[in-house]
Amino acid sequence: MTQPDLAVSTVIFALRGTSSENMVLSLPLVRRIRSPFEGTWALPGGPLGDEEDLAQAAGRNLRDTTGLEPRYLEQLYAFGQPDRSPDNRVVSIVYWALVGGDEFAATFDDENVQWFDADDLPTLAFDHALIVEYALWRLRNKLEYSRLAHGFLEPTFTLAQLRKVYEAVLKRRLDPGNFRRTVEASGQVVPTGERLAGTNHRPPQLYRFNTAQGLIDPDPLTIRTALTHPGVAS
Repeated sequence: MTQPDLAVSTVIFALRGTSSENMVLSLPLVRRIRSPFEGTWALPGGPLGDEEDLAQAAGRNLRDTTGLEPRYLEQLYAFGQPDRSPDNRVVSIVYWALVGGDEFAATFDDENVQWFDADDLPTLAFDHALIVEYALWRLRNKLEYSRLAHGFLEPTFTLAQLRKVYEAVLKRRLDPGNFRRTVEASGQVVPTGERLAGTNHRPPQLYRFNTAQGLIDPDPLTIRTALTHPGVAS
């Protein structure tokens, strides 16, 4: 019996736009330059190296295909349906990453790497449309109970800036007063004691995320990996 090939792919999310009012949840795709699906857009990824663990392979493939090195990288799911590749059996370990505004500028300037609206994608190779659909569902659900928005923001931010991130990801307007009360009651953010500079009116207060709440869901394997391989699981 032929053993399946093992690959690693990554769904990378970023908020792109000229201002906080028109931010669009976006992701980069790579145009395939070989069969199968030559010329079709696909998620960044590649084979697992002999001397790599999964997170290292995900990071290397991202650097090689897009130039990106996201601060937030977490394992999402494994996809291994027998018919997902027409040539051979391939099992893909899929990661997802969040890219801040200071990071996506590092994307390769290449006709074979382009950013797309995450909710309006071209035809994708393999089962990558299903993978993106699952990643979007996971992102939008996890945003409601975690400090995941931290991956899109600078270290300090206003509550209005945080609300714009939520609105862009969830694709719906949120009431500013209700949002403020919910966020402050959650304990996810703490005031810095500083205010945003350069505003015409009374400058809004700056906040930071409560680092006591982990960005990635804690579990025994993640904790053990962080202790034995610092920097890999963070």
